Amino acid sequence: MPECLLRRTYQPEALLAQHPPKLKHPHKRLVFELAGAQHGSPIEVTRWATAALPERLELAPTEIVPSAGHYQYDGRHAEWHVNFSDPQLFVAYGSPLLAQDELQAAEHPVLGSLREALLAEKLPALTEEAGRATPVLVVGAERRCEIQTAPDLDAGRLYGLYGNQFARADAEVVRRATRILAPPTLSNLICIAAPVGGQGPYWRKDLERILVTAYTGFAAAAAESRRTWPGIPVEVRTGFWGCGAFGGSRRAMTLLQLLAARLAGIERVRFYAFDRTGEAAFEDGAASARAVVEGTDQLAEVLDRIEDLDYEWGVSDGN
Repeated sequence: MPECLLRRTYQPEALLAQHPPKLKHPHKRLVFELAGAQHGSPIEVTRWATAALPERLELAPTEIVPSAGHYQYDGRHAEWHVNFSDPQLFVAYGSPLLAQDELQAAEHPVLGSLREALLAEKLPALTEEAGRATPVLVVGAERRCEIQTAPDLDAGRLYGLYGNQFARADAEVVRRATRILAPPTLSNLICIAAPVGGQGPYWRKDLERILVTAYTGFAAAAAESRRTWPGIPVEVRTGFWGCGAFGGSRRAMTLLQLLAARLAGIERVRFYAFDRTGEAAFEDGAASARAVVEGTDQLAEVLDRIEDLDYEWGVSDGN
């Protein structure tokens, strides 16, 4: 189990009043105004030290559930969504950008205030420090709206609203794309930073660093779930973490996350693969995740086998 470095509980009403989000782009201000700021139950924030990987394989029989499309939020206890974070927690929440991290922050308006509160208290708002993963977990953030980002010609979203398209859209298009959730749901987030895109092959150090980051975040979520909701199966919801702007390999990131989940004792992983191309990449990565652990109980040997798969970095999608 990783070591908890920081634990804070905040009352959202006070958090939003004392540390209002700094929303630099008018579209972000519009979404915030539409979503409202009448939050209820407290949120808890924790930050975790990098965990050491086990030498011997002790793999949980994790159920793997592939899902089409994008994240769904059911608001259940012990249900966690991975936030594809920057090393600086929610650093671009108020910017013109609407990639995965910023989309979650827009739909959960309290997250911007959380960053501002940590900075005001001179606490490290970091998911990575000195090159080592320090995942941040957020429990109980209200999801107050849903932003439709998919292309829809009739709704004025010719190219969608994801990434850089958000800032290019007309304000009325953004307004129509924002659906208010009444009542809001509660979300639990695992904020972990993927490595910035490289070139050529993934080396052993790259693979191990990614595995350590995911394992630390997932193990922390398992520990928090069992402390807060004992007896309830833990579910992690994720997707192609680090495979957009950073150009990561979808197959490699699938394999490494599924392996991390089994090492961390997660009962269920729901993996959102978006489209048919994504589903094919997921299936390949999931098959490799099963194959590399066969016939060995040594994690070092598993990492050697993963390196032998010759995964290579791709290219950024520009978002």
